[in-house]
This record gives sequence, structure tokens and C-alpha cells, in this order.
Amino acid sequence: MLNTFEIKEDFLLNGQPFKIMSGAIHYFRVHPSDWYHSLYNLKALGFNTVETYVPWNLHEPKKGAYHFEGLLDLEKFLKTAEELGLYAIVRPSPYICAEWEFGGFPAWLLNERIRIRSSDPAYLQHVADYYDVLMEKIVPHQITQGGNILMIQIENEYGSFGEDKKYLRAVRDLMKERGIDVPFFTSDGPWRATLRAGSMIDEDILVTGNFGSKAKENFADMENFFAEHDKKWPLMCMEFWDGWFNRWKEPIVQRDAEELAEAIKEALAIGSINLYMFHGGTNFGFMNGCSARGTIDLPQITSYDYGAPLDEQGNPTEKYYAIQRMIHETYPELQQLEPLIKKATEAKAIPLTGKVSLFATLHTVSQPICSQYTQGMEELGQNTGYLLYRTTIQKDAEKERIRIIDGRDRAQLYLNETWQATQYQTEIGEDIFVELEQPENQLDILMENMGRVNYGHKLFADTQRKGIRNGVMADLHFITQWQQYCLPLDNPAQIDFSKDWQPQQPSFYRYNVELSDREDCFIDLSGFGKGVVFVNQVNIGRFWEVGPTLSLYIPKGYLKAGSNEIIVFETEGKYQSEIQLTAKPIYKEMKEGEK
Repeated sequence: MLNTFEIKEDFLLNGQPFKIMSGAIHYFRVHPSDWYHSLYNLKALGFNTVETYVPWNLHEPKKGAYHFEGLLDLEKFLKTAEELGLYAIVRPSPYICAEWEFGGFPAWLLNERIRIRSSDPAYLQHVADYYDVLMEKIVPHQITQGGNILMIQIENEYGSFGEDKKYLRAVRDLMKERGIDVPFFTSDGPWRATLRAGSMIDEDILVTGNFGSKAKENFADMENFFAEHDKKWPLMCMEFWDGWFNRWKEPIVQRDAEELAEAIKEALAIGSINLYMFHGGTNFGFMNGCSARGTIDLPQITSYDYGAPLDEQGNPTEKYYAIQRMIHETYPELQQLEPLIKKATEAKAIPLTGKVSLFATLHTVSQPICSQYTQGMEELGQNTGYLLYRTTIQKDAEKERIRIIDGRDRAQLYLNETWQATQYQTEIGEDIFVELEQPENQLDILMENMGRVNYGHKLFADTQRKGIRNGVMADLHFITQWQQYCLPLDNPAQIDFSKDWQPQQPSFYRYNVELSDREDCFIDLSGFGKGVVFVNQVNIGRFWEVGPTLSLYIPKGYLKAGSNEIIVFETEGKYQSEIQLTAKPIYKEMKEGEK
């Protein structure tokens, strides 16, 4: 007999009132070998449901090329949750926010003449094509089909972006036409403006709210909105923020464990809840998002620890145990179990076994694309990573004025392979004066895409294209005849460590370590400047000496018993002759307000 789930004045599971006690775990931020660990710890807390987003940009990184294997095996994640007795809430919105690169949108959309998150037919056609494939993975796992999915989200915090109801209806209909028949919901801030703009209350679609405290006041605001439309619905906080994300150059955000437990208790006394996050995990690769602040974009760090009940590794924190005690005292009928705790390992004095400058191995990792003027990253068919622009300039004066016109996000300029200047966002476009010593001079500009905005008014094509978008000027004229080297760094095996290394150049550094067994660890990146790390050919994320983190998490699933290769791509000319693997993350000491 199939289970049933309905939304009346209460949530009803098999006809009986059901309080949803959910926690967010994003399968794409946790190594698949650790899914069971995190889901078990959610169940052990006494909770009954897991919630996850679905990232379009990972599942369709290039138009028509879909991926659902390994880290992206959504069905395996849902099945693992079901086997543990957990229900699921799935949020397959085209847009997810989630402090994720471009809010989950694939970068190739930036080449399309469309308006995202709108009823633009061209945009909706792309969504429809994606849903043709995605919904086949979701439909069999609905509770109506014998699976564990209770509800599906239509859009995500749309009231903080638009009020195009035609668009919301179109997204709902695309899912219904492809077999979604469990209840839908929307989630927005709990105040009237966002609820009115982002909800589908007049079409009987459940409205949920997002907040992290003051549950009585926020739920009261939602009830008032319901009353305006003669709705009597169960109250649910779809994102109860138990921590917060972190950005480069800023201290780690903190929240007291006991205060959080009391705030959750207050919310549960009134309605249902989804803890955002329960296990934050990691922004592997180049998938960190970026906050928009006026003219400045502030990229987020690789760790998505979030200050969640489970730390980045997936182990219980003080918050977990505070919530556990509160649940035991408030809901003694709920079964709780001891959480699982993973081990961590250390390795000291791992030697440097190879180093090579980017300029020396450039032609083994990329092939030039030639054009009269510079082209942007998306025009070149690249989504994330770095781009190297190369040309030659003649000596017209002893000292030449160079300007990068409209570049994103961070530029490093080299003359004859010698560093001249680094500019970031607000500095790009300012004069760079270089001394020309030869009649012909090689000009290289390394551009880094530091992460696209994931929330707010900048979610449009003109603001999120990366690379050099208009050109480079010498004196008062635009320079022509460019070679462009795409550096998504998706195949570290192409790096040729037999070639030359020069100091103060962007370079690759190789380290090899023998491990007798596989356990989680963190790579200590103190002493390096900025870049990314590859563990056995997998990009585990970005590092930057500005902090707040000075290490990167390595799940045991990316390690081997035996020989392991670690490659550090570093852009500032800083490296270490040996590295360490540690059992705990390493942080830079920072004071509130320090930049």
C-alpha cells in the first residue's frame, strides 16, 4: 500500500497529522561515500525528512550534455535516505541560490538572448529541455509512486527577485506535464512583499517561509498573509538558518548552540521546519557562489561548513548535541540514536616532487583560440576557472600605459612573463604602467573567474560574463591579435612537470604521499598565496591566504590506500617545499570588521 501525503490544515501522512522535521543536505556538496553517514546522523537526531536542491549547472554543464553519476547521482541519494526511513523534499527549481555558482544556472545560458527567471519563451524552452531529463530521475521517487518525496518546490525565493506569475505557473506546469503529482510549494521571506510577489497562493500552492529566528513573529506574518486569502495551512519554515555562509577576508560567522536549540524549539512548537543547513559540505571545484554588494562582488569560500549541526566533514558539533538534548526533552516519544563519527588522519612533511610554470606547460593544458579582439569566457565555451590572454605589443615609449577594459573578476598582468600588476574588480580599468625594454614584448593577462553572483539583482547576463569583455588598451588604442587559452583545469594529467619553472609565475606544484588507509583530512595551505588544489585529479576547491580558511577539506572518498598525488595550482608565486595533511581545518586569526 502506498503512503499518502496531503496538505490540509495540517500536513497529513496517511491521513494523520505529521510534523515535518527536516534537515538540508546537498548531495552535490558531500562525497557519495559519505551520504549514508550524514543521512544517518539526521535520522539519529529524531528528524524524519531530508531536503536538497538540484543544481542545473552540474547536471547540464553544456547544453544537452547531462550528468547524473557519482557526486550527481540524485536517485542514489534519495534511495539511501529512503532506506534509512527518511522522507524527502526536493527543490529542482531552475534557480537554487544556495551560495552556489550563478545560483545553479549553467553558464552557457549567458550566451543566449534570454531573460532568466521570467516567462520568456526561449528561457522556458531551456528549462523544459532540462526537465525532460531531470524529471525522469525524480518522478519514480515520489511518495505517490512508492518513493519518499513529499513535496516539490516550484521556484526559490522568487519574491526577492520578481513577480512574474506567468513564469511560476509555467515552471509548475512543466513539472506536472512530466509526471510530478506530489504537492508543490514556494518559499520566500516571511514578510508580505516577498510572499505576495513570489507565491502562488491564489492557485492553492503551499506558501512556506525562510528565516532563522523569531519564529512567533515570522509565522504570525505568514498567518496574516494566509488570512488575506482565506487559507488555513500548516506553517513551515523551509529554511531555518542555523548558521551562515562565509566570504573571503571576513571572520567566520558564529552562532551559539544553546540559543539555536531554543530558537528551533520555538519554531517546532508552532509549525514544521527544515534546518538550513544540517550538513553544509563543500563547494568543490569552482562552484562557490558570490554575494552582490553594490558595485562589488564578494566571492564565498570553498568550505560550506555553514556552522551547521554537522561540520564540513559530517561529524556532530555542539549545535547537534544541543538540538539533540532539546528534541529529547520536548519530544521524548521520538527515537534518537548515537550519531556516527568519522575519523581523520594526518600526514607530515609530504615532499614536493615536481614544479612547472604555467607559461612553460601552457600548450599542454590548453590550445590557443585566436581572435582580433579579446573574447569573454562564455564566448569561448568555458564555464569556470581561468583564462590566459596573450598578445605582443611594440615599444612606442619607454613607459607604456595599459588598461584592461571591463574585465571580471581578477587580473594578473605579465610583461615578458614578469609580473607587473594584479587588479580586482574595482581596480580593473585603472592605469598599469609598464617599462618596455624590447622592440616586441609579450603581454599576458591571467583572468580568474572567482564565482558568479548567486542572489539578487545582478543575476543577469551583462553582469555575470567573465574574462576580458571589451578589450585591452595601450596608450589610447585597443590592442588586437589575441591568443586566448582556456584554463578550466579539468584535466590535470595534461600538466608537463618536465618543463621549466620560474619564480614569481603562476605555477603547478606536485606532491606525492603514501597512505596506509583512507580517512578524511585537511590540506594545510599556509604559506601558499591563491589558487586551487587537485587530489588524485579531482579539483577540491579554491584557497586564498586572506582567510578565513587556510586549509581545504579532503574527503576519504577522494583518497587511495597507497600512492596519492596532490597538485597545487598557485598564482601568486608562493609555495612550500613540503606540505602537511591535518585532522582539523586551519583558520586565519581575524577580527570582526577586518578586511
